[in-house]
This record gives sequence, C-alpha cells and structure tokens, in this order.
Amino acid sequence: MNDLKASVAAAASGMQSQANRLRHVSENIANTDTPGYRRKLASFEAVMDGGQATGTVRSGRVSLDQTALPMIYDPAHPMADETGHYQGSNVDLVIEIADAREAQRSYDANLKMFDQARQMSRSLLELLRR
Repeated sequence: MNDLKASVAAAASGMQSQANRLRHVSENIANTDTPGYRRKLASFEAVMDGGQATGTVRSGRVSLDQTALPMIYDPAHPMADETGHYQGSNVDLVIEIADAREAQRSYDANLKMFDQARQMSRSLLELLRR
C-alpha cells in the first residue's frame, strides 16, 4: 500500500508543478506586448528526504530569460528614447504555446498515473474484502 501512496504523491506533485508552469506561461503570454518584460522560466527540483529522492518534484525558483530585449522603433511611443526606440518584450508566442502544450501533456500524464494508482488501490481493497 505504501507504493501506491508514493505513486499518488508523485503524480500529485507533478500535476502541481505543471500547473505552476502553466501559470508562468500564461503570464508570459499576457505580457507579450509589455515593454521591457522578460520571459519567466519555470524550473523543477526533485524533493529529497534525508538525502534520498522521494520520487516527487516541486517548482523551483523562477528565473527570467536573459536574452536581449528587442529594440522597437516607434517615435510616438511614450517610452521611446531620443532615437525613437524602446525595449520590447522577449516573449515569443510560438515558444509559449509549445511550452503550454508540453505542460498540459505532462499534467495529463500525471493525472492518468494518479487515476491508475487510485484504481489499483480500489481493486486491492476489493480483493481484501473477499
């Protein structure tokens, strides 16, 4: 029964981490046109207990993408400098959509693992009742 509990914990931690990743992706998409906005990157860490890996993960520190911000020419923009340029966002919608799809598929895989462990525990309880 302990293995089933561990698999449910691993699936739940994976779903939580992917949900956090999706939150950052949606923030990136929402700020695509925000001048000076840097893309947020989510990371994951393995959870350790007494130096041993537990099989679960958690969201790590959020970092900002350090790629150069594009210079956009628009002399009418309020943030434009004397040359008519301002810093745009380094968010690429194609990359964000791909990241969102990957996070969604990882979430779905963890959900299936969670459901499978739940069905296995239900089957085990049925066998023990007999």
